[in-house]
Amino acid sequence: MIKVLLVEDQAMVRGALVSLLGLEPDIEVVGEAASGQEALTVALETKPDVVLLDIEMPGGDGITAGARIREALPACQVMILTTFGRPGYLRRAMEAGAVAFLVKDSPARELAAAIRRVRDGERVIDPGLAAAALSAGPNPLSPRECDVLAAAVDGSTVGDIAVRLHLSEGTVRNYLSSAIQKTRARNRIEAVQRAQAQGWL
Repeated sequence: MIKVLLVEDQAMVRGALVSLLGLEPDIEVVGEAASGQEALTVALETKPDVVLLDIEMPGGDGITAGARIREALPACQVMILTTFGRPGYLRRAMEAGAVAFLVKDSPARELAAAIRRVRDGERVIDPGLAAAALSAGPNPLSPRECDVLAAAVDGSTVGDIAVRLHLSEGTVRNYLSSAIQKTRARNRIEAVQRAQAQGWL
């Protein structure tokens, strides 16, 4: 029996996935969580073979939660199941130790098959997304540029960002300028939008 932990913040989607996987004779959903933070707690309690994680959730994103679960339970395989098929997300997920990346509009029967393949040691990547990730290339932004752009998402001023990240205003301006240039944007709002669209933030 393959023990699965399901991490999804939308209760209706989570319930549908539990029902779907419950039809499989060799798969048992041993736990559910609605946030990245809750995911680690439930994983430690249930010790699943496979954890299915959404990316965008309250209390920490699925990629970070997956990395923490892998650190605590090295035998647990991490699968990302998301609405957001962005090339940068795929790259970040793989770097964090995920072995599968599927988008939610994949046919339902493919999910159970993917869980079995992952349990058997295979990597499973949505083919369209893999092609897009290869053509998009690596994230050109440095970790600090990503931090500054992420802090700018809510429209914060340079001063606000500087305080939040413990940087000088001049340093924040330099990082923003560099990020704008690397994303080929006209301003920081557009730079944020382009970085989000690629899954770099």
